[in-house]
Amino acid sequence: MDKYMSLAVEKKNKHLILNQVKLTLAKEILGTKTETETIELALDSIISEAEKNKIAFKATEKLLKSGIEVKDVLGNLED
Repeated sequence: MDKYMSLAVEKKNKHLILNQVKLTLAKEILGTKTETETIELALDSIISEAEKNKIAFKATEKLLKSGIEVKDVLGNLED
């Protein structure tokens, strides 16, 4: 997320048409006070999650390329 931190200081006024029910629910879930704070925190969460997924994918790729044998000990995976 570090590469996105410089974006935090670049703020611009935007006119958005949003679903008020979703915005209110997100505000309650995130525990934010304002709608702007809610949107900012939601965007931060999405960016952070994308970075985590990217790291996890790279780690999984590296693990699989290492030749490790993966066994389905619970029997949940299809052949």
